[in-house]
Amino acid sequence: MALNEFALIRQYFTGLGEGRGVALGVGDDCALLDVPDDRQLAVTVDTLVAGVHFPDGAAPGDIARRALRVNLSDLAAMGAEPRWFTLALTLPAAEEAWLEAFAAALAEDAQQFQCALVGGDTTAGPLALSIQMMGLAPRGQALTRAGARAGDDVYVTGSLGEGAAALQLFVPECPFPEAVTRQLHARFYTPMPRLREGVLLRQLASAAIDISDGLLADLGHIGESSGLGAEIDLSQLPLAPWLSAVTSAEQLQHWAINGGDDYELCFTAPTESRAQLQALIASGELAATRIGCMTPEPGVRCLDAKRRPVTVDSAGYQHF
Repeated sequence: MALNEFALIRQYFTGLGEGRGVALGVGDDCALLDVPDDRQLAVTVDTLVAGVHFPDGAAPGDIARRALRVNLSDLAAMGAEPRWFTLALTLPAAEEAWLEAFAAALAEDAQQFQCALVGGDTTAGPLALSIQMMGLAPRGQALTRAGARAGDDVYVTGSLGEGAAALQLFVPECPFPEAVTRQLHARFYTPMPRLREGVLLRQLASAAIDISDGLLADLGHIGESSGLGAEIDLSQLPLAPWLSAVTSAEQLQHWAINGGDDYELCFTAPTESRAQLQALIASGELAATRIGCMTPEPGVRCLDAKRRPVTVDSAGYQHF
């Protein structure tokens, strides 16, 4: 017998994830969630469409993990800790094997990142899913894009370029060797949201954003929100050596500054925080690199190691 909507939800999604603060979860018209008085609720949503945000025919477990993690990355950029999420799932058909694999992967990641599924919707149509993620931050301490000041340092976590490079996996005759292909597959489908770093930066950073549309575009959002511009030193960009070995320096630079899909954090911090941040970096508690500074002049400018201007394409990912 084919599953109807309610049987589908009951069988695959009820009780998924940890339930901290859940007074009433999946199964009613709304969820009821307990938000402590000293916390603020951070809410974000992303929609992923087959053939646009992941390839047609992608494995259901890969889709589930990518969908959850890109939303968690938005919470990380705010310094918020994940608690709950909802899922709107559009399916061409209610195939039980697909649903079982999808739900198992979603449950595993929900457990890992300690967030609970508390509601959503299912409907028939072309494959697409929207996850609305909710988290908590101490009142008045959430990071935003609007807090940067002229002279603040600009940092990025991790390394850049792998997310955009991973798109080469989905074109005919992928140019990468098998070992690199495996690493890029993991980078695309299981990006690691920088949640711990976001919490750590609440007292040190002045502004933050996650890098989804490309470094130049996303740093530009900080600049616009803060009424500033920025300069970045292209020679300081953190690039993975294993990726540098299989492509040109020009291509890797393009992926790093324009490609997007890295889901690392770009953040600004006052120079007074520099010593503390450098100590955290040196101790291994924070994987981050200082790449530039905020300026009074609008726009993002790229410089080489000798501080000479470099002209680059700064379009970033365009949703339309």
